[in-house]
Amino acid sequence: MLPYLTKLIKKLAPKVGAKVVVEPEWGIAAQIIYSNGVVRSLRMYSLDLNHIASSDIARDKDYAKFFMAKRGFPVAEGQTVFEDNWAKTVKSNRTISYGIKYAKSLGYPVIVKPNSKSQGNGVCLVGSEKELKNALQEVFKVDKIAIIERYLPGRDYRIVVLDGEIISAYERMALSVVGDGKSSILALLKRKQKSFVLQERDTRINFEDKRIKIKLQQQSYSFKTVLPKNKKIYLLDNANLSTGGDSLDVTNTIHKGFRKIATKLTRNMGLRIAGVDVMVRRGDITKNPKNCSYYIIEINAAPGLDHYVTTGKTQRKIVEAMYLKVLKALGKKDAN
Repeated sequence: MLPYLTKLIKKLAPKVGAKVVVEPEWGIAAQIIYSNGVVRSLRMYSLDLNHIASSDIARDKDYAKFFMAKRGFPVAEGQTVFEDNWAKTVKSNRTISYGIKYAKSLGYPVIVKPNSKSQGNGVCLVGSEKELKNALQEVFKVDKIAIIERYLPGRDYRIVVLDGEIISAYERMALSVVGDGKSSILALLKRKQKSFVLQERDTRINFEDKRIKIKLQQQSYSFKTVLPKNKKIYLLDNANLSTGGDSLDVTNTIHKGFRKIATKLTRNMGLRIAGVDVMVRRGDITKNPKNCSYYIIEINAAPGLDHYVTTGKTQRKIVEAMYLKVLKALGKKDAN
């Protein structure tokens, strides 16, 4: 089964006089061949729209935070911690023991995340030294660098920017279930997974995810717990749609101030297309940012919108219109 973006590009390509050749085994790599001889590439969510180095910096959360802060955008206080062998390679003392001291200086709970992973992979809220050690060990299975950040909760938004325009904006809520007074949390979670399949949403809940078990333990629950009717609980600390989160579209209600912030940040980071993740701590994204407390969580140079399109017909039209514009821009001989 082809990834959503590959299927969409194949559908739209004829409208701009192009054909698409897809690598058949995995379906995540493709070439877009235009009638004027221009050839562009697609790999998973990445298209030849952003410069490689700018995309790489956006992918590296620590580098991205440095440059965002340098340009005056608020970010969460944090520090990198290295896996032991990598710490030796880069001649740094910032190993797990350093991370424990740093987390204590920030005050628990803290956020732990891999430095170079996306879609919420490995993001975890930890409330003790033991949980921190476990979280860092899990991160070091997939990344050589972890980030420990001050926990600053709020309302989580993704704003998608393309060439200075806001294409979509939506609030993201973490994976959750609502009790019915009869079903276990595991049964509710399996029911949610079935609903994703019915929505044709390419989201697979990882029932073995240790972060879910930690989140349940923190709330004195287990998979066997039967929640009271209408009781809502959250099972992850990140709000990414790819890990089962829900969304609320705010494209038409986002304040012009936040629009300006997202487009300016995208431009300042050297990107043409980006997903700007904003945490609003006081107020919401419909309010003037001058009257809100907010910070930039991160910027994504290859925002996957395959989960967003399942939220409604309007969202599907928005995404198709966006990628048609992208294809037209890529087809120009002077396109970057």
